[in-house]
Amino acid sequence: MTDYDVLAEVYEWLISDAKLPPAEFAASFDDVLSLLPPNAHVLDCSCGTGQLAVGLAGRGLRVVATDASEAMVRRTAELSEEFGASVQAVRANWEELPDHFEDDTFDMVFCVGNSLHHAAGATGRAAALESMSRLLRPGGRLVLTSRTWELVRARGSRLDIRDRLVRRNGRDALVIYRWEIAPQWEDEHHIEIAIAQVDATGSVRVRSELLSCWPYRHDQLEAELHQAGLRTEMSTFDLEAENYMVVASKAQTPVRPT
Repeated sequence: MTDYDVLAEVYEWLISDAKLPPAEFAASFDDVLSLLPPNAHVLDCSCGTGQLAVGLAGRGLRVVATDASEAMVRRTAELSEEFGASVQAVRANWEELPDHFEDDTFDMVFCVGNSLHHAAGATGRAAALESMSRLLRPGGRLVLTSRTWELVRARGSRLDIRDRLVRRNGRDALVIYRWEIAPQWEDEHHIEIAIAQVDATGSVRVRSELLSCWPYRHDQLEAELHQAGLRTEMSTFDLEAENYMVVASKAQTPVRPT
């Protein structure tokens, strides 16, 4: 797992305008949230700076937010306090989740923000998905968003520079992605993300972080979900779209993979 400790301090520049307000971020999942029972217990296990977790808590859900980055967890707790939201924030990577929570605890688990590719290869993804599956109650659902890695790899190594400045809290920044695409799917890839903040005098301050990632095909993800005891109910996968969402449910009578 990658820690995002540097980017945690400026992560708001990576969140779209539409999803920066917590209520709006939660609203983007209205369709799946309508499947939850009243007072549902939900886990956001790649919480980032907490916009989704706080938005979910604002709907009266019992929310736990976890992240591998201590800095992200701290910022989630700060955002929760700012909005007066009740969110339990815990530092834990995916493999550590069963050490913190009982099996069959949550009605829904969110793994969003294109985070799963930071799990170390097929073995790491299997461990992460198994942990998430264990924590879901029978009939509960995993909501996962992903980059379309077929599209990312087809574009090759490159430098992506956003075509406009992003404004946050009265400050502007330019967001830059540098992609290192490895020869084989199973090889470790890298994304360097840089946020160049521009102040009123024209001075520029850059914060960047080099992140490891291990891409996967959509059909590979489907197979790995099945191996973790999860059945895909819905997928928005499209080879020409940048991102997609998968909703997968845990069997009512869970069967552990052999």
